[in-house]
Amino acid sequence: MAGMITAHLSPEGSARPRHIDESPLARRLLIGLALLFLALVVFIPLVSIFIEAFRKGLALYGAAITEPYALSALRLTLLTAAIAVPLNTLFGLAAAWAITKFRFRGKNVLITLIDLPFAVSPIISGLIFVLLFGAQGFFGPWLDERGIQIIFALPGIVLATVFVTFPFVARELIPLMQSQGSQEEEAAATLGASGWQMFRRVTLPNIKWGLFYGMILCNARATGEFGAVSVVSGHIRGQTNTLPLHIEILYNEYQFSASFAVASLLVLLALVTLLAKSAVEWRTSRAMAATQQPDPLAREGGANHAH
Repeated sequence: MAGMITAHLSPEGSARPRHIDESPLARRLLIGLALLFLALVVFIPLVSIFIEAFRKGLALYGAAITEPYALSALRLTLLTAAIAVPLNTLFGLAAAWAITKFRFRGKNVLITLIDLPFAVSPIISGLIFVLLFGAQGFFGPWLDERGIQIIFALPGIVLATVFVTFPFVARELIPLMQSQGSQEEEAAATLGASGWQMFRRVTLPNIKWGLFYGMILCNARATGEFGAVSVVSGHIRGQTNTLPLHIEILYNEYQFSASFAVASLLVLLALVTLLAKSAVEWRTSRAMAATQQPDPLAREGGANHAH
């Protein structure tokens, strides 16, 4: 039977069928094209940001990132993310729990609504809130009578950010929880555990790394969101400008070095997010490897069977 199967070992030592094994030249060509693409799209733009930021010296760079408007934009960006990420985490947990652990009518509708921000332009998302809560919007007169301001204020920025980022946590957890099934929760319920006990002691430990990963992605989008926030913010310097909006204003005013200096802050935030993402991925892979170790008895039995 073994003679009927023809395979050869690749340079890495793994058995691969001959008809799907590529030549060394093809591998080098594909790797080179991938590296060239990354250099043109990722590395060169990142390096150019810091080159332009420091072109006129450290003094101008320090002045650009410490002037009051830049600090106000940084605080607003971090505050918006600090509000939006926990809200979307709670929503993502609740939605994933409901979709994967229960059967109910309208489940497909709920999944479609979760994916809605991916299908709608961020500009349209911001415009929706203007039409709802603006001065001439549906709820505008009622809010104005009570002195409540949503558009051109922090609540509108938070609402727009929450809307465009709320799929990330849910969409990270739903496939993970579907693959895990509900057998452990059913066993816990049989033993008399309450819903909160099942979630805290069974579900949450199984999904914690996927939850962290979704939160990191949500935070990355929240800090860099431009379209929806641009519509609802009003571009008021020192009050409703986030970092992306402040960068746009500086660039439009031909303050190129200052705009790149502030942009470097966003790059640093992105790098911190990337490091956190890599750490979670590494921890997740280690956890999966630890739970999928081959059984020594089964391996020994297989070896005996082969002999």
